[in-house]
Amino acid sequence: MRQPEITKDLILQKAAVLFNTKGYKATSISDITKATGLTKGAIYRHFKNKEALESAAFQYLIEIIFTRFTANVKSADHAGEKIRKVFSFFASYISKMPVAGGCPILNAAVEVDDSNSHLRNDTVAALANIKKAIVHILEKGKKFSQIIAETNSEETADIIIAALEGAVVMSKLKKSNKGLKTVVAHLNKLIESIEIK
Repeated sequence: MRQPEITKDLILQKAAVLFNTKGYKATSISDITKATGLTKGAIYRHFKNKEALESAAFQYLIEIIFTRFTANVKSADHAGEKIRKVFSFFASYISKMPVAGGCPILNAAVEVDDSNSHLRNDTVAALANIKKAIVHILEKGKKFSQIIAETNSEETADIIIAALEGAVVMSKLKKSNKGLKTVVAHLNKLIESIEIK
């Protein structure tokens, strides 16, 4: 890796942690210069403004999440087991967070508003990719007679995501994964009801 790429990667790593733990609005370029040991000029050589850095850092975090998410899901053969791997991935957020600060989608979603449209768009796209992955698993499961054909994949994916993200919030606030375990148990029953073994 060349020096400019190393520098850019350093900025992304440090900024991503700051944004995901401290918040996008609360993190200043000065915070990032302190964390990286670089000047503002060096940061702006790689990113035209703070918004561009926010988007790039968010994408950096999402790539980490999706790499682990995909590896987790691919380790199962049956559609029902793949969906259970999605549950276990989310359940691990409390004990083994893949990135500092917790779920980057959840953190960004809580913070974005109409004044931060670039980050809102990035967050919506990341959430859509998770939904797309779950719908794909369910549709493929239907095709191979692993999931009941009448299953509404879109609605089921929405229920799964809403339940898991909500459970992550509860568990994070309570500093306990009890609520998350309860939600996962409930979702497992949902999958059992649509699964063909």
